[in-house]
Amino acid sequence: MNIIKRPLALVLAVTACLTLLFGYKAQTPESLLASDDTVAVSEIQTGWLFDGAGEDDALIFYPGALVEPAAYAPLLRELAAKGMDCFLIKMPLDLAVLSPGKAKRVMQSYVYDRWFFAGHSLGGAMAAQFAAKHPDTPAGLFLLGAYTAKDLTKAAFPVVCIYGSEDGVLNRKRLEKSFTLSPDTLEVVELNGGNHAQFGVYGPQRGDGTATISAAAQRKQTVQVIVQTVAEN
Repeated sequence: MNIIKRPLALVLAVTACLTLLFGYKAQTPESLLASDDTVAVSEIQTGWLFDGAGEDDALIFYPGALVEPAAYAPLLRELAAKGMDCFLIKMPLDLAVLSPGKAKRVMQSYVYDRWFFAGHSLGGAMAAQFAAKHPDTPAGLFLLGAYTAKDLTKAAFPVVCIYGSEDGVLNRKRLEKSFTLSPDTLEVVELNGGNHAQFGVYGPQRGDGTATISAAAQRKQTVQVIVQTVAEN
């Protein structure tokens, strides 16, 4: 038994060290994690709930690899203010790949008419993996600076890929290849001037391009795409 456990413990220890050395800390103002008259924010077992005026639709969000989840609070708070409740998920060691099915825990605890899924970078890939394994669950999937590695060609829900024109992290060849795994209705949105890191608020990311639009502008455009997709479906 110990022989089996030791390799896993070693992997987790190494991963923890990588998180400490190379992880990205959220630079989100504390006020964005506090409730106001428009959005009620509460810390729950699986992360945070951004509860706006809407009651029918909810979005579950998987953070990017090694990114502190609170970095996505500005984006999700803006979405909640537009009428979509948002669940920001905390992942083990800030890696969605270690718990890609964590969305289940949220859906077992809350009731909504429709569930949408989204994620940034590796978090997006894991959200896509969850959607592929549970094709009857999503009402829509949003991939931010991300792509699917699983077959979604028969998906009956909208799949939207959103990325910045200056994204230096996203592998464009793999992105294009992923289009063959996506439904014919796939919508691809390139944000002119956006980069990889500005979907969150955690500072510059290694290997990323230089954005020519502000982070606020990139978030605003992303929110507009998501809100419009939700309204049309």
